[in-house]
Amino acid sequence: MTTLTHPRAFATVTGPTATFTTPDGRTEPVTAHSGEDIRTAIVRLATREARRTGAPVELVTSGDRGEHHLLIGITGPLGPLPTTPTHTPELTSGEAHAAPAEGVPAEASGADHALRREVRERAPQPAQDTTPSTPAAELPARPTFLTPTPASTTPTGGWRGVLCRLGIRTAPSRAEQERRARVEVVSRHWAGCRTIAVVNGKGGVGKTMTTAMLAAVFARHGGGGVLAWDNNDTRGTLGWRTQQGRYDTTLRDLLPAAPDLLSPTAGVSEITRFVHHQPADRYDVLRSNPELLATDQRIATPEFDLLMKVAARYYRLVIFDSGNDESADRWLRMIDSSHQLVLPTLAAPESAESAALLLDALRARDARSAALADRAVVIVTESEPSTIAARRIAEKFAGHVRQVEIIPFDPALKSGPLRFEALHRRTQDAWVRAAAATAETL
Repeated sequence: MTTLTHPRAFATVTGPTATFTTPDGRTEPVTAHSGEDIRTAIVRLATREARRTGAPVELVTSGDRGEHHLLIGITGPLGPLPTTPTHTPELTSGEAHAAPAEGVPAEASGADHALRREVRERAPQPAQDTTPSTPAAELPARPTFLTPTPASTTPTGGWRGVLCRLGIRTAPSRAEQERRARVEVVSRHWAGCRTIAVVNGKGGVGKTMTTAMLAAVFARHGGGGVLAWDNNDTRGTLGWRTQQGRYDTTLRDLLPAAPDLLSPTAGVSEITRFVHHQPADRYDVLRSNPELLATDQRIATPEFDLLMKVAARYYRLVIFDSGNDESADRWLRMIDSSHQLVLPTLAAPESAESAALLLDALRARDARSAALADRAVVIVTESEPSTIAARRIAEKFAGHVRQVEIIPFDPALKSGPLRFEALHRRTQDAWVRAAAATAETL
């Protein structure tokens, strides 16, 4: 029998969210309705594409449940497609019982019936297992030798921590319990590289500071594997405010070496020649060259994509310190490659207005950019020891983004090297809180 081929749609599932790519290459985020399985939402989008084109679509999903191939008709799922001649992936319950697309009758068309027959014929039959087995209910129970490891309840800070170190046990305070919960969030690892873009079209609003502090929190608590990338055409200062590594290299040095770094024989330590490790804070910095003019270090879209492949090969998390030119190829490609946006602003009207204007522009750009704007995190940093202005700005952003966090004034953030351990304890706690808010959708 002649095997039919169908246009393919792709979906990458990451927990409760996903990214859906249509057969013609358009990408959009997917968020399930309340109480809905994310895969049901994906099937609904694939059904929409089948209806739009008037032809069945092969849906390829990948994520924490493996890779699945499902044939989608104009009424919904028609059945699984085998990925190899000897293996047919199982459908999840959300895929197997997804409801027909809205407005389409429950009965399949004649073409869909024919495709269903083809799917059944193509699917291999399971092998017959003749080995006798003992029913699970008849197997004797045995005790386990393993016990779950409970979370630590030992206080580490404040007077409770002092008493604990003296041998006097007390329960952790509510504040310490909340901080531990945030640390647990920022300590998570994901299957695949995640990206965060720190953006604001105005200079001097704290983008570099925010990039370095978020990178420090994620790397300190998550065990490294974090890259802070200075994605700036003009005078990027991330290299000035972080420690220089063993080699005096920048992004321009990494670019010609990218093919070698992506080769199967490349070792994980070979990236060290091109990045600058921060020993205390455990993250790496990919520098731009602040001494060159923008015309000497433009990065086109294909070059950005190549660098991103290298970053995803060697790091679990990339945080972009963006430039101020929102029309630059590298800036736009950064937005298209990011999972989460963070908008830093000082507690000043001009920098806050610049952040708000950027959110407006992203919402008008396309559906994916609008979704990034809706779930963005705004970080308001006090430039002086006063909380009034910061709270007023935070209140105005509330309801327009997913979350707003305030960073208290700290002299260690104003100038000079950015070191997490140099901050006051309450400032450290504020950055952990901001990083946890950022990580919630990753």
